[in-house]
Amino acid sequence: MQVILLERVEKLGTIGDEVEVRNGFARNFLIPQGKALLATATNRARFEAERAEIEARNEQAKQEAAASGESLNGLTFTMIRQASENGQLFGSVTARDISESAAEAGQKVEKRQVLLDGPIKTIGLHEVTIRLHPEVTVSVTVNIARSEDEAERQAAGENVVETALAEQRADQEAQASEMAAVAAEVAAERGPSEDE
Repeated sequence: MQVILLERVEKLGTIGDEVEVRNGFARNFLIPQGKALLATATNRARFEAERAEIEARNEQAKQEAAASGESLNGLTFTMIRQASENGQLFGSVTARDISESAAEAGQKVEKRQVLLDGPIKTIGLHEVTIRLHPEVTVSVTVNIARSEDEAERQAAGENVVETALAEQRADQEAQASEMAAVAAEVAAERGPSEDE
């Protein structure tokens, strides 16, 4: 289906481009969302008559998005979640969770603007892209931790999972050396074995 784009659509084109798209994509997304018009002679004439107004509206929306993006870009949102010892979350962090964290911080971000390939399922610092406008994207950091203390340590650059595993290995090595020392003492008290 041939459509005329009314705004920039990623991987398709910019305002005024006539592009060929699948029927379902046009009928179910582009046209109902006001992102495109069916490419007919009437709609082409209507678009050309309103082109300046459409471009001006788009430019104003872009400037508003850029202004709000300046205050949002580079922010860190901390989320406390339950997780296993190896850092796997019991559940996940989704676009909705990030949107709610932004709202708590006084930023207006809709969940559809949060670009995630999939839900976040591990603790740590995660870079997340937020598209405020088709031409304006910003990056925020999501700090997912098991406690406030852990979140502060992660923000300082510490890998808390690796630190916990290193401490656990050190404890196991200490226990192993203690057990070896006790075994050596017991063997010394018993004297030489009958096998020798």
